[in-house]
Amino acid sequence: MANLGRKRIMLALLAMLLTGLPYLADRLAMPDLVSLGTQIAIYAIAAIGLDLLIGYTGLSSFGHAGFFGLGGYVVGILAFHAAEGTAFVGLVPGATEAWVAWPAAILVSALAALAIGALSLRTSGVSFIMITLAFAQMLFYLFVSLKTYGGDDGLGFRRRNGLPWINPRDDVAFYYVCLLVLMIVLALCHRLVRSRFGLVLLGIKQNERRMAAIGLDATRYKLAAFTLAGAIAGLAGALQANLLRFVSPDMLHWTTSGDFMVMVVLGGVGSLVGPVFGAAAMVLLQSWLAQWTEHWMIVMGPVLVAVILLTRRGIWGALGGRG
Repeated sequence: MANLGRKRIMLALLAMLLTGLPYLADRLAMPDLVSLGTQIAIYAIAAIGLDLLIGYTGLSSFGHAGFFGLGGYVVGILAFHAAEGTAFVGLVPGATEAWVAWPAAILVSALAALAIGALSLRTSGVSFIMITLAFAQMLFYLFVSLKTYGGDDGLGFRRRNGLPWINPRDDVAFYYVCLLVLMIVLALCHRLVRSRFGLVLLGIKQNERRMAAIGLDATRYKLAAFTLAGAIAGLAGALQANLLRFVSPDMLHWTTSGDFMVMVVLGGVGSLVGPVFGAAAMVLLQSWLAQWTEHWMIVMGPVLVAVILLTRRGIWGALGGRG
């Protein structure tokens, strides 16, 4: 009971900090805190989706960035065709409204995850990691080759996707949009992992053969989890494209998948809340170190390794959280 109370207090403090971040940034005369907070929320959404695979299903995917980048490119390509007054492949018109672009990003990423998962889940272990990495790199080189959409230079667009009653140019308003999406994703995933579906995923992670013995199709459940994780990553990618008003193949690169995996492990595998702390630690540490030296990655690597080794269950576990 004491642990539960401490957990609720920490979550309440976290919610208060995130909600009051724009006010804090204004009082401290540090407007960049708002953009950092937005970036943390977006990365946290993508990391939560990956945690569903690693922490609850036992699938270590190294292709998560592929779906993240796909979601971003859907937004960018729709904005490109809206500005040009043309249609994608002559059929799909451009769009700049969030209620069109964001569901499209989720749908395309989910369908890609469904197709890739159906093939990748024929393997397991290291083979599964490598084949998801291979698919993500295939998508990376695909978008590098699409010169119409900027190729290796990426694709920019002028304005964020429109939302009712919200000024897309207002960074604070967009921060609260991303924060709201993060809260919704957290709540839905929390409900999901405590449902029958979530219990089956945990059972598969612990002993897949035993789940098959009682008549459950483990592959079908793993594919559903993989598709859901891809959809969540696609939503995060759509938000990332709106934050930067720019998309590039770097969003799909394997190093981005590695960053997401580090966020999950750093925050706490199998906790859902942990990836939020992991994303915050990554973004803030990177921002702080980059102000001191251009070789910040040399410093950041050992720091992350030390934190992961010393905390064992990640930052959330060190704070007393257990899921």
